[in-house]
Amino acid sequence: MTTATAALQGVEKHYKKFTLGPIDLVVPAGSIVGLVGENGAGKTTTLKILTGVTRPDAGRVELLGSRPEDPAARARVGVVFEDATFFMGMTPAQIGRCMAGMFRAAWQADHYEALLERFGLDPRQKMKEFSRGMRMKLNLAAALAHAPELLVLDEPTAGLDPVMRGEILDLFLEYIQDERHSILLSSHITSDLEQVADSIAYLHKGRLLFQEDKDRLLEEYGVLHCSEADLSGLPAGVVVATRRGAFGCESLVKERQAVCAALPRAVCDPAKIDDIMRFTAGRDEK
Repeated sequence: MTTATAALQGVEKHYKKFTLGPIDLVVPAGSIVGLVGENGAGKTTTLKILTGVTRPDAGRVELLGSRPEDPAARARVGVVFEDATFFMGMTPAQIGRCMAGMFRAAWQADHYEALLERFGLDPRQKMKEFSRGMRMKLNLAAALAHAPELLVLDEPTAGLDPVMRGEILDLFLEYIQDERHSILLSSHITSDLEQVADSIAYLHKGRLLFQEDKDRLLEEYGVLHCSEADLSGLPAGVVVATRRGAFGCESLVKERQAVCAALPRAVCDPAKIDDIMRFTAGRDEK
């Protein structure tokens, strides 16, 4: 049975104009979980609860066999938040010395230096002279250099060019080769998640609508374009949600291969994560 490196059970967080949860989310060992959702859905709040930055109002949080309040557990997590970075006047070398003082024996200076070299980062150059992509690479190098068992990453590829995004995704895939390692990764770039994630968790307006195996989602779901009459002939439960227009129906369907066989003249394209999100959210709001 696959063990979990982290889990949220019935977690809630209440703000004046927003409520997160209750949500149940699991990060299995040896996997990458992609957390998706629109702006303001609660993704960053979820990551901060998991890492102990924010305390939940209800529910249970497990982190590497302990709790986020446990300093020993937090020390085994590598974290990169989109809205948090090092002081811009510092150099990578200075950051490395600060991190070494923080993590002590766990800090791997040789690994940190190797990552800086791999990313083409000058240890003596100040962060304020780096591009956004270079700053993200530096944050990742710092997050990885104390041999964490779990990476928690908030939009690590946002705003990066395709080449740089590819480099970072390759790094994630290398990291996850150790089955003790796991990644919880929030991103608006669902095409990145389609490349590397093992499962997808979809947050919508503070609620977790689903957490499903990515390959099963992409294989099972389709976007069907057909007439109302064709749609009504499909078995119950196959159609997840439908949008009707002047030129017919567009529907998210399960069992795509069976739908294609039942309606050979209709167009049923494989669904992307974006498609599944927009149809699921629309159904949920009705």
